[in-house]
Amino acid sequence: MAEYDFSEIEKKWQQKWAKDKLFEAKGKKPNFFILDMFPYPSGDGLHVGHPRGYVGSDVVAHYMRMKGFDVLHPMGWDAFGLPAENYAIKTGVHPSITTRKNIQRFKEQMQMIGLSYDWTREINTTNPSYYKWTQWIFLKLFEKGLAYRKKFPINWCPSCKTGLANEEVINGKCERCGTETTKKKIEQWVLKITDYAEELLKGLEKLDWPEQIKEMQRNWIGKSEGADIVFSVNDSEIKVFTTRPETVFGATFIVLAPEHELVKKITTFKQKKEVDNYVKQSKKKLDIERQKDKTGVFTGSYALNPATKEKIPVYVADYVLPYYGYGAIMAVPAHDERDYDFAKKFDLEIKEIELNKSAEQVIELYGKKAINYKLRDWVFSRQRYWGEPIPLVFCEKCKEKIEKGETRGFSKGELLNPGWISDNNLPLKLPDVEKYQPTGTGESPLAQAEAWLKTNCPKCGSPAKRETNTMPQWAGSCWYFIRYTDPENDKELADKKKMKEWLPVDSYIGGAEHAVLHLLYSRFWVKFLNDEKILPFDESFKKLRTIGLILAPDGQKMSKSRGNVINPDEIVKKYGADAFRIYEMFMGPFDQAIAWDSKGILGAKRFLDKIWNLKIVEKDNLNTDQVIKKITEDIESEKFNTAVAAMMEFINNANKGISKENLESFLKLLAPFAPHFSEEMWNNLGNRESILRQSWPKYDQEKLKQQEFELVIQINGKVRGSVRAETGINKQKAEKLATETLEKLKDKKIKKTIFVKDKLINFVCAE
Repeated sequence: MAEYDFSEIEKKWQQKWAKDKLFEAKGKKPNFFILDMFPYPSGDGLHVGHPRGYVGSDVVAHYMRMKGFDVLHPMGWDAFGLPAENYAIKTGVHPSITTRKNIQRFKEQMQMIGLSYDWTREINTTNPSYYKWTQWIFLKLFEKGLAYRKKFPINWCPSCKTGLANEEVINGKCERCGTETTKKKIEQWVLKITDYAEELLKGLEKLDWPEQIKEMQRNWIGKSEGADIVFSVNDSEIKVFTTRPETVFGATFIVLAPEHELVKKITTFKQKKEVDNYVKQSKKKLDIERQKDKTGVFTGSYALNPATKEKIPVYVADYVLPYYGYGAIMAVPAHDERDYDFAKKFDLEIKEIELNKSAEQVIELYGKKAINYKLRDWVFSRQRYWGEPIPLVFCEKCKEKIEKGETRGFSKGELLNPGWISDNNLPLKLPDVEKYQPTGTGESPLAQAEAWLKTNCPKCGSPAKRETNTMPQWAGSCWYFIRYTDPENDKELADKKKMKEWLPVDSYIGGAEHAVLHLLYSRFWVKFLNDEKILPFDESFKKLRTIGLILAPDGQKMSKSRGNVINPDEIVKKYGADAFRIYEMFMGPFDQAIAWDSKGILGAKRFLDKIWNLKIVEKDNLNTDQVIKKITEDIESEKFNTAVAAMMEFINNANKGISKENLESFLKLLAPFAPHFSEEMWNNLGNRESILRQSWPKYDQEKLKQQEFELVIQINGKVRGSVRAETGINKQKAEKLATETLEKLKDKKIKKTIFVKDKLINFVCAE
């Protein structure tokens, strides 16, 4: 059996495609925008797990082009932020240098695999012509009062030496480096994502996204409907939120978070020392630690239950978090496990009650209907160097004016943050500094860039200082897909006509780990920009599909420290880009994790060799309609592994030869998966125009009807269902098809199978 020379063939076609500008989007109708989540260009380049999504999206891009669509399939670089900066610190080389080098490495690997990106639209979040518009969007948020400065305890990573948003802390650890986070009280810029909580929830209903991703966002936003109830204590009032107002009759104590503003005021002199000490100790704990053990201390004060008119004790306990509800709860130990545990520990009353009043009745007597969200505002500033500078300056004179009541000419954001003034002279470039390492003091290294730091106020011309914190790595990725539609525009974010042509994104492929980070943040920015009439759409991505990880052969996640990383360069050099692409799609369901198997890549190469050596005959009896239908449906539902399996089966059936007509049809089906190989064979058959510009094959529905029958599925002789099957299907395939169709069979113990060809299959099962 002859082998095809993939190294020469792949280089040849990649050069030809680039020369012919084959993958450049023209903006013609009908059009289709398919997008990968753009990568952080880390120093190690791609390992074999990274291209799985890229190859999947590439298959769809080729398929849609062959279906007659003008396809926008771009790529860019999410190059600001912690991943790039941490790599620079580790290597001792400035991030501007390492980032440029890493991007070049990533791009070479992507081109080696033959991914059909439109490189004329390439973007880079560290390019001033790009981040000019990231800064512009921030100023829009600021001017509308959706960006504010606040000093409060935030998540702090002692390794990365920066503040983190709640979404960046996973089980008490930094999402980026895995270090246990602490709390640190520093001034931060915060974005009011909470103003969009309800819109973010409602918008999920119209999205074609995996249900688990939508559910993760729903849970993170955490909408609760209930009531506000007020308990009076001395000359103050404690407002609590409850989802079960009808249980107020069983409330036997109140619990305040240590951060609650009334703790100091209502604590008695006798309890002051104990309460102060408890509050001090709780500040050292992470939120996750606060949830583990039920600790607390009595304030010495009692609140009046508005329903029972009884006085009930007020405690301080750190299991109550300051940002849920109002940082206070009414404890109903007979009807809540957490409250019960606390009551038992502190020997508090547990009152059994009959729930004979409805929530509505209780609200009308003692409360007020309310909605609460778990979602917190987005901590936006970072105490790092490698990020977009925040285009604000602090001016003492303007602050004095506002405090005197001279508010004319100031935006809402400037009035809410006195002294902070918008700098609209964009882009505000990141200065080149020698010392870019984080300080750990709560200040960015930019605070040392004296020449850059000192400026004049854009509003009054007085001496002023720039903001030294930078934006988080998520800022540039909130809107990058918009820029692909018009990457060279220096006058606006993107041309409205071009945005209408391409957006929102038709199909988005990436990692599920971004569910409450990038995917949530992007939706927030898009909804805001839509409200401002800047964007003609209010959701970023119509359809989302997530990718399962490719694990190392040992079943563990690939990592340099474990020494189990497999480099795609070595695979492509040994087996070719098309064998690599075929195996990546064949190895398992697209959204499920699976371990790399070197035997599998060898099998993919042999499959291509088998096609290369096919004998062309004048006539064959192969069923092309069936395979066209199967692969069409599988690509449209991202079942790439079963599409490849169907192609392999088809080629196995072609061992006696294949007609030129059927081979050409088959090569069109193969082309999205193995484009170089398909181009070469197509060319060898005498065709001069690229196979990737051919129309997708169509199947004959009438012929298919003749080639299919209704397979009746029985269990113990009783009909339980049916499924369309290919005429002539064997027993083994019929069993597989039936078990996939009938859920009941998965729980049955099958003793025997009776198969009547082209009619029925009966499973004899244990009762």
